[in-house]
Amino acid sequence: MGETMANEGGVAAVERALTILDAFRESDQSLTLTEISKRVGFYKSTTLRLAESLEKFGYLRRLEDGAFRLGPKPLFLGSLYQRHFRLAEFVPPVLRQIAAELNEGASFFVRENDQRVCVHRVESARAIRDVIHEGMRLPLELGAAGHVIMAFGGQPGARYDQVRRDLFSASFGERDPEIAAVASPVFAVGERLAGALSVSGPRYRFEQADPRQMAEVLHRHSAALTGALGGVWPGR
Repeated sequence: MGETMANEGGVAAVERALTILDAFRESDQSLTLTEISKRVGFYKSTTLRLAESLEKFGYLRRLEDGAFRLGPKPLFLGSLYQRHFRLAEFVPPVLRQIAAELNEGASFFVRENDQRVCVHRVESARAIRDVIHEGMRLPLELGAAGHVIMAFGGQPGARYDQVRRDLFSASFGERDPEIAAVASPVFAVGERLAGALSVSGPRYRFEQADPRQMAEVLHRHSAALTGALGGVWPGR
């Protein structure tokens, strides 16, 4: 019983310490003890005790004026994560889930110069489907995934403004008269566009469906994949 309570207390302390690290935002160069306490909702004494422990292990650094800034340890861990991160470990499982939920083929596209390249693909189980192969190069200016990549690459124009607001694009018969698609962005560290998740299939099936409902499914998986890449999904 005593060991269980001790373990629970240890877990709570770890969670509180991580909450302090989460209090730092991208625009913060440093935070005072009072600012951290207000953001996390802890007593200043509790915050100080946890901050000193985090400083001891390099997660925080205390400045001469008493304020705290992030230490070198998070950068080290981030570099380890990026060094060992493999996109192939994360994207295909997400595409399989999308294909199972929407019953259409799912792809992940990245930009390469003035084209988009399919780096991962999971086909639909349906007999009538849009067939895309990994490594296939398609035009940027045609198709939902291309519009997403251009929009979040800074392309000006009303259409791309709309994509940036909606966080998705739908296309009907652009690349092929009989094909339709819906796509949403995936972000990496620093709000950098990592690529576009796309679902595609016969145009008649997409015209009978609601693109916004399909986009909601993509958004859920795009947000999860963005988190895995160390990015931040808009609105979170």
